[in-house]
Parts: sequence; structure tokens; C-alpha cells
Amino acid sequence: MVTVDEAIIAKIDRNGKHFEILVDPDLAYDLREGKSISIQKMLAINIVCTDAKKGDRASPSEVEKAFGTNDMEKIAEQIVKHGEIQLTTEFRRRKIEEKRKQVANIISHNAINPQTRMPHPPDRILNAMEQVRVNIDPFKPAEQQAEEVIKAIKQILPISVEQITLHIEIPAQYSGRAYGVVKEYGIEKENWLSDGTLVVRIKIAAGIKETVYRRLAALTEGNVKVEESKGE
Repeated sequence: MVTVDEAIIAKIDRNGKHFEILVDPDLAYDLREGKSISIQKMLAINIVCTDAKKGDRASPSEVEKAFGTNDMEKIAEQIVKHGEIQLTTEFRRRKIEEKRKQVANIISHNAINPQTRMPHPPDRILNAMEQVRVNIDPFKPAEQQAEEVIKAIKQILPISVEQITLHIEIPAQYSGRAYGVVKEYGIEKENWLSDGTLVVRIKIAAGIKETVYRRLAALTEGNVKVEESKGE
């Protein structure tokens, strides 16, 4: 468990009320990234506050009304995943640099120089990102940022990515939770069937298809149909 002095604030507003908790920055970041962590180890103290710096506790009734529970671990998970994490300047800088390298590696593996038909090495991509001053979000998955980065560095670097189209069918019982994921990649066409089944079409870089498959399979317990086609 992180000490109070080393912890940072994670906060959220619900039902017109403000809530804060003290958390370990690394574990909170990992949870936000979708990794499996120990919520108990992430928490500095098992208290929900209205002002963590002053130690002002939120009332149990307001907490339960806002989160639907008084289970501290469930509340902490909601706040970290959906609220704001106050990262220190140094921590944010470090995570942005890590994410920048991840993006460059993804692009290097999935894009080519159309003039030579060879991939660009990560260092070349990083240099191009620096030249065009690409902004990297430390919380947004690298795969999702790669496409925008490619668009930006095309100004100074010949680069192209093979696109594929995915036709996805998600059963009704999973469609609500999975919709947010497919929306992240940009929905070209969607259709809700009478039984609640969601049918969508998205276009993505070929190199991130395995990531999309894994995310949808995890959300639907493997009950998702995905058909792939190039172009379209």
C-alpha cells in the first residue's frame, strides 16, 4: 500500500457532488490502462473524501447514492477509470514518453515507406513526431493514437498503412458494453437488430486488428463474430 505522502488524488463529480481518493500513481495508471491490479494496494487510505488534502470525508449516504455501493474497492475502481487522475509533472512526462515510443513501434510494424516498400525504423518515426510536434495522450491506448500520428507525420515522411474493414456482430447481452469499444475506432455503419444484436462496420489499420479482436472477445466472453475484408 502506498503512503499518503507518495499518493496522488483521483477525483470525480457525481450527482453534483465531488469525491476524491488517494492512490498510488503507478497502480492507478495501470488500472486506467486496463491492466489487472490490486485495488487495495493502490489505495493509500480506505476513505472517500470531498477534499483529500484536508481529510474531509464524504458522507456514506452520498457515496452510496453516487456509486450505488459503499464497497471501497468498487468505488475506487469507478473513480480511477472514469474520473480524473492528478499526475505529477514528472510522472506525466515519463508516461507520455513511454506512450510515444509505443506509438512509434506500432507505426514501424504496421506502416511502410511507399517509395521503398520498407518499414520506417522507430527512431525515424520518433524524429518525425518531434518535428511536427505531435501531442500524445498518456491515457489513450497507443493503437488508437497511431492513426492520428500517421496523419500528422505524413507532412514530412512518406508513409502508408494497409487498411482493413471489419464487419462485427455482437449479441444483445454484450452490445451495450462493447459499443464503446467499436466507437473508439470509428464506426462507418451500424445497425441494431430487433433482438438487440449490434452489427457494425469499422475500418482500421491492419496491424491493430489483433488488439481489436482481443478487446471484443474479452468483453463478449468470446461471443462475437468478426469478418475481415481489405479496402472497401
